Amino acid sequence: MVYYSIGERRPLLIHVVKNPLRKLASRGLGARHWQAILLFVGMMINYFQRVNISAGIVPMTQSTAGAPFYNWDTSQKSLILSSFFWGYVLSQVPAGLLARRFGAKVVLGSATATGGILCFFHPMAANSGWESICALRVLTGLVQGSVYPCVHTLLAKWVPRTERGLLTTGVYSGAQFGTAVILVTSGFIFESTIGWPGLFYLSGGLSLAWALLFFWQAANEPSTASRIRKCEKEYIESLTGSNSANQSMPVPWMSIFNSPAFYGLLAAHCGFTWGFYTLLTEMPTYLSSVLQLNVKSNAFLSSLPYFAMGLLCFVVSPISDLLINRGTISITTARKLFNSIGQWGPMACLIGLGYMTADEKTWAILLLTLAVGINAGCSCGYLINHIDLSPNFAGPMMGVTNGIAGVTSIVAPLVVGAIISDEEDPSQWRMVFFITGGIYLVCNTLFVIFGKATIQLWNEPPSTSSTMTLRSNLENDSRSIAPTSDKDNRF
Repeated sequence: MVYYSIGERRPLLIHVVKNPLRKLASRGLGARHWQAILLFVGMMINYFQRVNISAGIVPMTQSTAGAPFYNWDTSQKSLILSSFFWGYVLSQVPAGLLARRFGAKVVLGSATATGGILCFFHPMAANSGWESICALRVLTGLVQGSVYPCVHTLLAKWVPRTERGLLTTGVYSGAQFGTAVILVTSGFIFESTIGWPGLFYLSGGLSLAWALLFFWQAANEPSTASRIRKCEKEYIESLTGSNSANQSMPVPWMSIFNSPAFYGLLAAHCGFTWGFYTLLTEMPTYLSSVLQLNVKSNAFLSSLPYFAMGLLCFVVSPISDLLINRGTISITTARKLFNSIGQWGPMACLIGLGYMTADEKTWAILLLTLAVGINAGCSCGYLINHIDLSPNFAGPMMGVTNGIAGVTSIVAPLVVGAIISDEEDPSQWRMVFFITGGIYLVCNTLFVIFGKATIQLWNEPPSTSSTMTLRSNLENDSRSIAPTSDKDNRF
């Protein structure tokens, strides 16, 4: 079977996949699916490290089950919640470069293991004061900064473009399921004999266990995998657009920073991050203070939106792939459509949430669940757009956008801390939700205007980008990799 770009009747060499090969590669679970499962679990575990403080901050400042608690005010809690991102933004770009230089497998595995060790020290740091827990969260952020650049680097090597929506979204949905699991189990842990410190011990132990499994089973790319069929290897390599021969090629920073599509992607990433982390860090406090929910109910309801988002990821991703692979809409249109659903939908929910009170718990919880759940659309939007633009440099690009977007993760809790003087005042929370909705509106609008989903010229070395075959692949806004019929192949 031969794949064409719309508007170009000549077959693209990197799109040629023989029908028998594709059929063989698609039978049962292959090596790429096992790698995706490993990364899915890895995302869950890494989000345990990231989210445990958001769940733990409530019982750490209240008396529950005899565990120690601390009299931290709203401003100090905001600093604790944002301190993770102080280290997180610094390590993004270096992590992407390290993944290209030494392989994403060793960088990601080492970072997860180091973060797990740091989890064990959180209860000790809290006893020393809020400044110590802030310092430990900065270190956790430094090692966690490698996660997205490394995962993006691995996905660019392992995921064929015909399966990009489903497998990539499936991997990244581990973030939502990890958030949901840690939040829903936290209520039971807080009320157990070990109290809130147990949440950090659990996160640390699971991190170390996963790192060992990952070092044993993972591979940087199909060519280095020990257990992969030849037909699957050829199938993946022909449909990724990522060339291992270009591993030593320098990152074309000037071309990236001169690309309007890059800035559209950056805006979308910043908008998502502001909204997602505002709700992630502040939702437990909102549920406890405004809706007057107890610790166990708070934990369950805080997790509900993330379960919804994780499940919706598996709804939107096959729809996106289906629309693209059938040629119904172009890849660029698909990315903009689903990203708009994922940001403008939550914007509307947050506006409504701003008018909820403790007497309207059910509606408030429903709007919160929708505000986070509909974010799933972004998993088929900006989140995989790095790979669309440049499979060879998806990791470094993710490092840049995630690093800059990480700044909003620092600013958002601080803005909330500056606005909220009375945590039980719904009108103050209304201002927080309105600001978040406005950021969603502006950032996604920029993505709709400037965003693209075609491979850029600077993805390949200059010597190869001059060929007509590659040029049509890079320049045309392909309606994807939709297969042509045998009748069309005669051209």
